[in-house]
Order: sequence, then C-alpha cells, then structure tokens
Amino acid sequence: MLCKSVYLRENEGDMSVHLDTYVSKTDGDMNCAPRDAMIVLPGGAYAFLAERESEPVAKAFLAEGFNVFTLYYSINEKAAFPRPVVDVSLAIAHIRANAAEYNIDPDRIFVCGFSAGGHLAGAAGTFWNRDFAAFPGMKKGENRPRGVILSYPAASLDRDLRHEYCTELIMGKKDAADEECAAYSLEKQVTEDTVPHFIWQTEEDECVKVENSLVLVNALVAKRIPTEFHMFPKGPHGMSVASKEVYCNTPKNIDPHVGSWVRLAVEWTRLI
Repeated sequence: MLCKSVYLRENEGDMSVHLDTYVSKTDGDMNCAPRDAMIVLPGGAYAFLAERESEPVAKAFLAEGFNVFTLYYSINEKAAFPRPVVDVSLAIAHIRANAAEYNIDPDRIFVCGFSAGGHLAGAAGTFWNRDFAAFPGMKKGENRPRGVILSYPAASLDRDLRHEYCTELIMGKKDAADEECAAYSLEKQVTEDTVPHFIWQTEEDECVKVENSLVLVNALVAKRIPTEFHMFPKGPHGMSVASKEVYCNTPKNIDPHVGSWVRLAVEWTRLI
C-alpha cells in the first residue's frame, strides 16, 4: 500500500494542509483496473479535525474498493472562506494529475465530508466553477468532483439553522450580516452545475439541526440535481461509520443501522 503525506501548500510555507494517501498496491498479482477515488474531509467545526472521521472512514472506503485520501484542510484562523474550498480544489487537482501513480480513474473522484467537513464537501460540489475556488494556474473543471457525500453537514448559514461557531470561522468574524452568510450557505447557492449529492443525518442530531440537510435536499431537488437522502431516526451527532472503532465512550455511536450509510453511499457512487 502507498501511504504518504502530500503537502498542498508547501510553497507557501504551510505544512498543515495535506493529504494522507491510502492507495492499494497495484503491481504483481495485485494489478487491477483503476479505482474510484474518495477524498475524506473530517469534521470539527472548522476548529479541529476529528480523528474518528479520518482514518476509520478511509479504511471503510478502502475496503469497498476505493483508493482514499484524507484531506487535512485549513482550520481555526485559516478557516475563513474561501481558503478551505481552495484546499479541496488543490487536492482534487493533485489526485487527478497523478491518476496513474494512484491507480485511479481521473473522472471518478468523490468527496465525503462530516459536519463542518460536510459543509466543505458540499461547497466543493457547488462552488467548483466559481472564481474564488480556483488556485493560480488551475484549468477550468480541474477541481470538479464526480459527486459528494455529506454526513450530518453543517450546510446552512441561515440564522435559524446554523452552527454558530462554525459560521463564525467560515465568515472569519462574528455577527456577519445575513447577506454575507448567504454567499456560503449551501442551500442558497445550488445551481444547475452543482454535482450529484448523497446526504445522510440522524433526526436526533442536537449539534447540527437536521433541517440543514432538509433545506439543502429541497434546493437540490428544485434544481433537479441527482440526490439521495437518508434520515435515520436515532443517533447523536458525529457517529462517523457508527462502529466499535468510533465508540469514543459513547454507546450510541455504535449502530449498524446507521452504519449502513457506507454501503448505501458506495452503491450510490456506482450509479453516477
């Protein structure tokens, strides 16, 4: 297996933004056709990056036949948009440019994000063709994902729905005006160019209101963007893959029914 770190902003002296690769061996009798790629974006309110939404998720998709890349994107004082969106653009472009080394199909790069990372995954799928999402010298479409998977996403920056601290970091300030927040509130920015979405959340989520997902689904359907949505009745925020590996002293984190989202998401990728 190819496991390495790729520093995407090394030329700026920033070693925090990087990809960790989980790429299956492809030589000898392990030779196989190019795989789909999955980029994992952990959550953490843009203030930290949750370990339970990093390697456990990467291993789950690796087991399903993907080559996987966990992106450690800009957080805290560097989280103000659009910088994290550019991080994802850099990651997608890097993977696409090195498709042969990573043995992936350059036209089948997916992004899977959790909570704040779910907002960022949705931003990657909606803002890919906006000027602010580009890095210097980027070719148009070089950063477009095939589709995005949003896990309990902090999707909306609407005053009645948003996660306040997450919104503060996205906007780079407290008490941003509603019209400023609307620029990065996903349900307000969906267009016909938005990529296909798979979204899941639990109804019991008390950290990010499930209405975040519901308003985004409605916006996607209104623009006829291919969308699959699953609302599970039970479970707290931050369940990740809902297995013993992400127990985190929270018994409710273990739920095979909720954990079925991984299989459902994999099946969805095969359809688009």
